[in-house]
Amino acid sequence: MNEEKQISVKKTVKSGITFGSALAMVISYSTWRSVGWAVFHGLLSWIYVIYFVLKY
Repeated sequence: MNEEKQISVKKTVKSGITFGSALAMVISYSTWRSVGWAVFHGLLSWIYVIYFVLKY
């Protein structure tokens, strides 16, 4: 039972990270119209998303 919980948590964390990266890239590209900035902000993931929400 414990192993099932660990697998579930790992899947949730991974999908949260990928969703955060995708969201950051979309926000960045729609704001700056630059693929380079979109990739950079995608690497920052949730940090950029939170920054964007607080700033704008």
